[in-house]
Amino acid sequence: MSALPVVLAGARGHGRWHVANIRRLERAGLVRLAGICELTPLTEQEAGGELPEQSADFGALLDSTGARVAVVCTPIPTHTDLALTAARRGVHLLLEKPPAPSYAEFRRMADGVAATGVACQVGFQSLGSHAVPAIRELVAEGAIGEIAGVGGAGAWVRDEAYFRRAPWAGRRRLDGADVVDGALTNPLAHAVATALALGGTTRAEDVTGIETELSHANDIEADDTSCVRIATARGHRVTVAATLCAQRAAEPYVLLHGGSGRITFWYKQDRILLQRGGHGPEEYQYDRTDLLENLVDHLTTGAALLVPPEETGAFMRVVEAIRTAPDPDPLPAAAWHRVPGESRRVVPGVDGLVAAAADTLSLYSELGAPWAPRTEHALNEVGAR
Repeated sequence: MSALPVVLAGARGHGRWHVANIRRLERAGLVRLAGICELTPLTEQEAGGELPEQSADFGALLDSTGARVAVVCTPIPTHTDLALTAARRGVHLLLEKPPAPSYAEFRRMADGVAATGVACQVGFQSLGSHAVPAIRELVAEGAIGEIAGVGGAGAWVRDEAYFRRAPWAGRRRLDGADVVDGALTNPLAHAVATALALGGTTRAEDVTGIETELSHANDIEADDTSCVRIATARGHRVTVAATLCAQRAAEPYVLLHGGSGRITFWYKQDRILLQRGGHGPEEYQYDRTDLLENLVDHLTTGAALLVPPEETGAFMRVVEAIRTAPDPDPLPAAAWHRVPGESRRVVPGVDGLVAAAADTLSLYSELGAPWAPRTEHALNEVGAR
């Protein structure tokens, strides 16, 4: 098998991870870094080796390099147009999450890509974890009884400079275009997508209702401290709480509540803890399949894609509910403080609230957070295509 030529759009910021990953697969003989699309060309050091062809014109670069695969890691509002640019040329895709800033843009992307027949993988790396099928098997075997609900918790630390990393950072809209760069839709989007997936709620029609509570301590438009509760066609609830204003950074996790036990999945670590009646706690560690590697495997051997666009439809319903909710409430000055010498804002007590939300499937307001914003319900249009 000859190495597949790959073009990377967006090689700085998170794109640096993709540069390193493509170089890893290049050393394995699976791909070849054929081009980089950036407004400012990369240096050889940034490119991690010999410089490939570079251009700010994505379409022209795809044409000149003969790319078979494109990795799109650019600002959220550009995802749909760049994905369609590649798809119309027959170039297969790894599209960073979130796949689009609105459900309408997601549908335009997913339907347009499907019409061309190219393969598209959405970059929820946690869904490549071998823990995911293992958890599904445990649930199917009845290890924790019937699923009663799924919680997700993400307590992260981000300094104020994080929200100045790019013009679109911390924005809901920019120059009239949707961005929706909130805690649940971008940095902790994996918590939402993984909680939905483990509960069997992946497609848009699997969501029957959404409640949101969105707020921010930082001086931004979007949310940095928020929670969402999703009603599902399966009859259970999925509640995910997130903050970028934690006292201490913690590993994010998803918690499956069963009738006779529970499973905790630390999705960045590929680690699970099984707790059930009549047994001691059981901990397991898993490997994971890289999503670009899976895409290459799909193209060369016919292996199933791990995260095709339609399997992110439920996540995009959440993005849409957050996008259409009233602008997040700024937390009162008494609800947060700056950490001396660290240029970051902390909401005291939020670490515990995030964990309690995942544990009880409750919203911040129901847990008694004095600063919690009003709950917004999105129940009417979520069933529409």
